[in-house]
Amino acid sequence: MLCLGIEGTAEKTGVGIVDNDGKILSSVGNPLIPLSGGIHPREAAEHHAHNIVPLIIQALEEASLELNEIEMVAFSRGPGLGPALRTVATSARALALSLEVPIVGVNHCLGHVEIGKLTTGAVDPVSLYVSGGNTQVIAFQSGRYRVFGETLDIAIGNSLDQFAREVGLGHPGGPQVEKLARESSNYIKLPYTVKGMDLSFSGLLTAAIRKREKGAPLEDVCYSLQETAFAMLVEVTERALAHTKKREVMLCGGVAANTRLREMLAQMADEHYAEFHMPLVKYCGDNGAMIAWMGQLMYKNGLVKPLASMEDTTVIQRYRTDQVDVPWMKSSNAKLILPDEILAKGAEANIYPGKWLGDEVLIKERIPKKYRIREIDHQLRKSRTKNEARLISQAKRNGVRTPVLLDIDLDNKALVMENIEGTLVKDVLTDMSSDERENLCRDIGENIARLHQGEIIHGDLTTSNILLNNQVLVFIDFGLGKFSNMVEDKGVDLLVLKKALQSIHYRIAGECFEAVLEGYKNSSEYEKVVKKIEEIEGRGRYTTD
Repeated sequence: MLCLGIEGTAEKTGVGIVDNDGKILSSVGNPLIPLSGGIHPREAAEHHAHNIVPLIIQALEEASLELNEIEMVAFSRGPGLGPALRTVATSARALALSLEVPIVGVNHCLGHVEIGKLTTGAVDPVSLYVSGGNTQVIAFQSGRYRVFGETLDIAIGNSLDQFAREVGLGHPGGPQVEKLARESSNYIKLPYTVKGMDLSFSGLLTAAIRKREKGAPLEDVCYSLQETAFAMLVEVTERALAHTKKREVMLCGGVAANTRLREMLAQMADEHYAEFHMPLVKYCGDNGAMIAWMGQLMYKNGLVKPLASMEDTTVIQRYRTDQVDVPWMKSSNAKLILPDEILAKGAEANIYPGKWLGDEVLIKERIPKKYRIREIDHQLRKSRTKNEARLISQAKRNGVRTPVLLDIDLDNKALVMENIEGTLVKDVLTDMSSDERENLCRDIGENIARLHQGEIIHGDLTTSNILLNNQVLVFIDFGLGKFSNMVEDKGVDLLVLKKALQSIHYRIAGECFEAVLEGYKNSSEYEKVVKKIEEIEGRGRYTTD
């Protein structure tokens, strides 16, 4: 079976041919280089229309094939720019009808993950997918790839491109920023915005442009922008890795070509005793081979209709990664193995057993992160240690059970805390009866309402950060928390929990979050916060209509 794939979600037109064993026979492409500004959807569509046929001919020549030897056509169904997607879909339909072969539309984001696995040998990784239009942390769970974290506004590639245009570096911006960043080691403080496993680049972008406008050397701004943005990306990937306990990390997408980002992610994986994978650069950016291979996977698993059926060939401009069933995937049984002296390893810190005045305690130490430059690392570790100590104490005053804080060691960025025996909610939620689960989730919502009434934002509300101790909930890990009375912050706090439920507890996520909100009704701002959650979800890069 030979499948020809056509890619064209944004500015890159790509055509590839892959056989059913995963051998890439050809992969050719032609990117649109805008004369000014960003990528215009109409211009991208015209670019695809002009290049698809020549690229098909080139791909066939590279594979030493004739057109009539193609046995299936696959195309990128979304997500992407509407006019560009429609041009590609129309071309694919015409080709499939003329050849009288099956046709299938595939998810562009999954194409990046699957071509990465095919070419690197990764089995079940946590994937950081970064490109001009997408920024997601993806991992397989319960029959689908789940989005564990993503940008709440613009994608990292788009952010770098916008910055480059504003300061006169041209397009594409990423390589230009990377080149100038190598010429500096002078860090200028910029906003660092991580919200649980989600992140935001708009404030960082604006601040970087303002620094340049005020006369900061361009090399210094590029260095600081890149270090800050990439540290945020690696941290959210690290959080997903700690949450899932998987043993592989993979980098994919066009921004993966950045040497510094590869270096940082590889360092993080090494610190977590995980394997790091990255496809060849030619398979990181948008390409036709990844679309063809997705077509093969879908065909092998009975997801392609026979012959040139035009059903399911409409485009989906907002095609979520987690909308697609992936029956070819199975979770790996291999999990992270930690050294004996470490009880737990999160994205924020290591947890060690210890003694304090003769009692058994836990020591939470925020160890230095090699992937972050010292200026960012030192500031984050110190501020988060101090914030967590204050938040733990204040949460207790508001009626929320937290570990007793016994000592603070700011030199080592460590907290000495009560050792509470218990089970993570993550590990028991699925096994409970429906009534038990509803009661537990309602209780979680009531506790979150108490936190928010006290203007406490947890910052990382996941089922890995709530313990069940003799039927009493214990909230832990306030490292990303802060004090705030803003409805926006409270909405984001609950949205972090909703995404965590959808990622790990997908089948019961809806009923669980409904019960959480039922418990949250004790909050005086219940209606405002629920409305804000809906508003924030609507801002997502790709959301279902």
